[in-house]
Amino acid sequence: QVELAESGGGLVQAGDSLRLSCAFLGRTFSLYVMGWFRQAPGKERELVAQITSGGSTYEVDSVKDRFTQSRDNLKNTVYLQMNSLKPEDTAIYYCAAKHISTSEFAYWGQGTQVTVSE
Repeated sequence: QVELAESGGGLVQAGDSLRLSCAFLGRTFSLYVMGWFRQAPGKERELVAQITSGGSTYEVDSVKDRFTQSRDNLKNTVYLQMNSLKPEDTAIYYCAAKHISTSEFAYWGQGTQVTVSE
């Protein structure tokens, strides 16, 4: 069983930065693609970014050039560095994992709140 634990959310002002962390427990980390999702009030959950074990990344257009992912395969942890935060980035951010043989993210963290004020 995979367990994920996010940390690093908080309340910041527009233009500030935050770094989210997600610790992965339970299985072989290198066999999982890691993703970051977010859900804002009244909106559907959306994929923000994902990173493979080899370090290949994808970011949604709205966060490109502002958010950067990384993963430490020795610490079994992924990070989402969020710079130049905007009020529209306000959401609950979730870490997720999917095995390289599957198409769906099957494991989810509890979420961490990110609030960006004007």
